Amino acid sequence: MAWLWLSLAGALEVVWAIGLKYTDGFTRLVPSAITLAAMIASVYLLALAVRTIPIGTGYAVWTGIGAVGVAILGMVLFDEPRTLLRIVSILLIVAGIAGLKFITA
Repeated sequence: MAWLWLSLAGALEVVWAIGLKYTDGFTRLVPSAITLAAMIASVYLLALAVRTIPIGTGYAVWTGIGAVGVAILGMVLFDEPRTLLRIVSILLIVAGIAGLKFITA
């Protein structure tokens, strides 16, 4: 269950990070409320996950999921650069996340 909580926490990190763009500096009510709720839920689920997953692994995977998700959605939603070096860098983060998952049973 801990890895499920961690995966959901990472997905919610993507939601709140992307949500920051839509809050317009927390001046728009609905996007701000969604972003804040996602922040709270993400950290709560991370806390549940690291009850059994080592904190170093859990935090690294959580931030990795967030970094990869936000980088990809930035390219899709906000027309951020889609360079080969950027994509290779994202794949390296994914490889690191997978490596941490496989060495932490």
